[in-house]
Amino acid sequence: MNVIHPLEEYTRKGMIPHIWCAGCGNGIILTAFLKAVKELNLDMNKLVVVSGIGCIGRIAGYINVDAFHTTHGRAIAFALGVKLAKPELKTVVISGDGDLFAIGGNHFIHAARRNVDMTVICSNNFNYGMTGGQLGPTTPLKAYSTTSPYGNIEHPFNLVYLAAAAGAVYVARWTAVHPRRLKESIKKALTKKGFTFIEVISPCPTEYGRRNRMRDPVEYMRWLKSVSEIRHFIDPREAEISSDRIIVGEFVDIEKPEYTEMLWAKINAIREKALRGELGFEI
Repeated sequence: MNVIHPLEEYTRKGMIPHIWCAGCGNGIILTAFLKAVKELNLDMNKLVVVSGIGCIGRIAGYINVDAFHTTHGRAIAFALGVKLAKPELKTVVISGDGDLFAIGGNHFIHAARRNVDMTVICSNNFNYGMTGGQLGPTTPLKAYSTTSPYGNIEHPFNLVYLAAAAGAVYVARWTAVHPRRLKESIKKALTKKGFTFIEVISPCPTEYGRRNRMRDPVEYMRWLKSVSEIRHFIDPREAEISSDRIIVGEFVDIEKPEYTEMLWAKINAIREKALRGELGFEI
């Protein structure tokens, strides 16, 4: 009997199974995204997925669409170029907390400020999992890493608060133990015009977990389930993450003009004036 995976047409043959560690949440993110794409019946020829450097960055090679694995911190900058050149494409960035909010942080806040039509999904595993488990911009206070062996003293970013403050029109956070809720949020983000952001707390037993007494993947997932608290549409600044509580849910869902539509409207208006000779100079 020839068994076919229900998502086989959405993945690249020869690249699956993936090479992520046992217990990593990136596989859950991949499945949730592909299920969302399938349920929305999106045209795969008009979908672009961009990733950055990090464990989750490999996702670009697993999805059967035009995809790009960019340099460190440049996923959103690359995706912005794609969207400006081909505004009809559905543009998605799937990357990690370090890539998006450390070296790539400036690109994130300005894409959100402009309200560029793209969906950004952040796999937040609280550390640089691919390069040895170093401290990152989302590592919780007092947490251990290879570069904070006595406990982290740096205040971490609250990513949903940052995204909301920068101007995102849809903001949500889920964990790897909320796959159905994550899928539904991805569907909302993909069908909403503007800059949409979803943070996914993703377990990293190999690096973060073993330094913080969650070496076993099942133990890590039990911890995520025990500390998660769903609170929809609270002030994102109150959506805290600590050792005993992770606030999850949808926090922002608003409407406002989108950047590429305004840009092309302005370009076309200038062209029309030029054709009528109203600019006073040639372009």
